[in-house]
Amino acid sequence: MRIVLLGPPGAGKGTQAARLAERYNIPAISTGDIFRANVSGKTPLGLKAQEYMTAGALVPDEVTNAMVRDRLDQDDVASGFLLDGYPRNPDQAVELDGMLSDLKVKLDVAIEITADSDEVTQRLLGRAKIEGRSDDTEPVIRKRLEVYATQTAPLTAFFEGRGLLVQVDGLGEIDEVTERIVAAVEAL
Repeated sequence: MRIVLLGPPGAGKGTQAARLAERYNIPAISTGDIFRANVSGKTPLGLKAQEYMTAGALVPDEVTNAMVRDRLDQDDVASGFLLDGYPRNPDQAVELDGMLSDLKVKLDVAIEITADSDEVTQRLLGRAKIEGRSDDTEPVIRKRLEVYATQTAPLTAFFEGRGLLVQVDGLGEIDEVTERIVAAVEAL
């Protein structure tokens, strides 16, 4: 199973990624984890990414794409993977298509976990309080949700155009959401 997982901040992607990876016996690959591994390992790509991050700039697609390509070349993804946080835009989705073509495999599904903005905002405010994230204020969270919606609309259209998109309501008990995702994937 080769899965792309999409969803706004606070929709439960991390929780569901871990559950789906376990269920399908595939590695969950988070771009955040890839970045941290490359930066802490002082790989050439990690050093390049660190330059941008230190300057407060976004890491350009070509560096992110190269890190993902490197990760998808590793042995543990031969029977599948779940990508969480990549692709983030249509250009990265096209790049992912090329990577998968080079590996002679295809993406099985793109799952978008949807969630009401007000509910997600409350969820993130609660998490910020528990985790002591003073920078996660309501205006900051709402801005992140706006950015996600703007960047993701063309991406969901991209996957929908390929017949790969399933959208699942991310609100409710964790087990309920997992079962909704599995049912939607299996129905595809």
